Amino acid sequence: MTTTTPIHTWKIGTVARQSGLPVKTIRYYADLGLLGDTMGRSPKGYRLFSAAVLNRLAFIKRAQALGLSLQDIRNILAVHDAGTLPCGVIRELLEAQLQEINQQMATLRILKGELQGILSGWQDFSNQPQSPSTICPNLR
Repeated sequence: MTTTTPIHTWKIGTVARQSGLPVKTIRYYADLGLLGDTMGRSPKGYRLFSAAVLNRLAFIKRAQALGLSLQDIRNILAVHDAGTLPCGVIRELLEAQLQEINQQMATLRILKGELQGILSGWQDFSNQPQSPSTICPNLR
């Protein structure tokens, strides 16, 4: 004789409380297909989820915190759902993200130098007559 363990399902409000995400966000992720197969709907029409959804939501939150887009995350989860560990895909995306951050930091260093240069030579023109053609002489 075989016995089956009942599958516990959670309504979206419970998933929201457990994950710390708003219900609206969970609905959005579900609509995008990021949460995999839901457990269907309750007789009253509520979405039902298994407890496994918490792992996916935690992964999504972590991946977003590392700068990955929802499209990147969807691609990663598709690899996972096909039965393969997506570590190689994740590594490539994180390396690209790191390269983007390095480029942004270089751009910010240039901007910082420009701002420091402007501010180091800043003059107060508030007591001088206004010229109709000049908005602020410090930003020429």
